This record gives sequence, structure tokens and C-alpha cells, in this order.
Amino acid sequence: MNRVWLRVIAPLAVGALFLALWQAAARLSGVPVYILPAPSDIAGSLWVDGPSLLGSLLVTLRITLAALAAAAIIGGLIALVFSLSRVIEISFFPYAVILQVTPIVAIAPLIIIWVHTPFLALLTCAWIVAFFPIVSNTTVGLNSADRNLLALFKLYGASRGQVLWFLRVPTALPYFLAGLRISGGLALIGAVVAEFVAGTGGAETGLAYRILEAGYRLAIPRLFAALFLLSVTGIAIYLVLDFISRRVLRRWHESVTAEGEE
Repeated sequence: MNRVWLRVIAPLAVGALFLALWQAAARLSGVPVYILPAPSDIAGSLWVDGPSLLGSLLVTLRITLAALAAAAIIGGLIALVFSLSRVIEISFFPYAVILQVTPIVAIAPLIIIWVHTPFLALLTCAWIVAFFPIVSNTTVGLNSADRNLLALFKLYGASRGQVLWFLRVPTALPYFLAGLRISGGLALIGAVVAEFVAGTGGAETGLAYRILEAGYRLAIPRLFAALFLLSVTGIAIYLVLDFISRRVLRRWHESVTAEGEE
């Protein structure tokens, strides 16, 4: 019961209290709806505009999931190559860092111009934001194999492929899954930012474009409703990835087994 209280009931109680205070403040202060809508106004907008917003959310979600899948596959392969050659890692890892720290807002217009297919352009932008945590975490994991176990594998004449598959990959799996959880939210952010850039020209109908449209029309309850859907989507992505991570690691990794013994 204590764990249920800490993980479910307590956050819900805090959220309900926050919404109640927000509702009271919005109504008692007399602030116009186009400046600060009350939660009831946002709920009304969700009810009225829900079908169109959900349709736009599906567009954004499709880009997000495709970018996350690409980040997981390509990022994992890059990390694998880095772990096999220290020279390649030293030569190319700084460029991955440069690509990560470059603001996506600055390069998204160029990508949209260079890549003529809108979906691929948005996918590329979201992938650039999402791939680095997977590359970085997985590379660290592959290089974190226990030295004593490495010596044992060599003592028994294990090949380089056997060392990689039976020792380095299992060691790196928790790191990869941790990077995947981070990249899930980043992929959503990258998709939204790319849609903001592309949406200024009216080329896309993702949820970010609906936010821009609501802002231009001062339909602030609809804007908050779209933000709410984005937040719920981000939370859902994280919870799904966290569930997958726990299912994969629960029988053998300390980060999950120790928690289950409490």
C-alpha cells in the first residue's frame, strides 16, 4: 500500500490540488480567457476540438515513433562500431556531439529545404535530436564490461564476436534502454520543433501547427488543450519504454531486481 501511495495516489492528489487552485485563481481573479484559461475552459476545448486535435496528434506521433525507431537502430549500430574501434570512436564521436548541441531550430529550415519529402524532413529533424543519448549511453555500456570477465573470456579462447555478443551487449543493454527512455521524449520534442518550422508555411497539420494556429487566433484554451495532449503523449511514451525496460531487465539486472525485493 505504501508503494501505491507514493507512486500513484500522491502525484494524483498533488495534481488535483494544483488544478483546483488554478481553477479558483482563474475565476476569482477575473483574468480573461485569452490570457489564462481555467482548467474547465481547457476541458471544454478538449471536448469540442478533440477529434481534430487527436487527428493532428496522430501525425506528430507517427513522426515521433519513426524517429525513435530510427534513433534506436542507427544509434545502436553507431555505438557498436565505436566500441569495435577506438580510432573510429575518437574520430567521429566529436561530430555526433556537434550535431547534438547544434540547436535544431537553427538547422530545421535547411533540412526542410534540402529534403523535399515533408515526412522525411520532419523525421530527420526529430532523429537528430533523439539519437545522441542512445549513441552515448550504449557506447559507455559496451565499454563498461567487467575487466575480470574479459580476461576470463580470453582465457577460454573466446572470439571477438563471442565477447561482443555474450559479454559486451548484455552489459550495454541497461545503458541502451536508459538512453531509449531519454530519446523517447526528445523525439517528441524534435518532431514538435520541426513541425513549428514547417507549419509556418502551412505545409503540415501536426499538433504543433494546431498550437501555432490557436495562438494566432487567440484561442488559448485550444492551445492549452493541444499542450495537454502533447504532455500526456510524452508521459505515455516514457511509461511504455520504462515498462519495456523493466520487463527486459527484471530477472537479472540489479536496477530492477533490487527494487522488486523492497
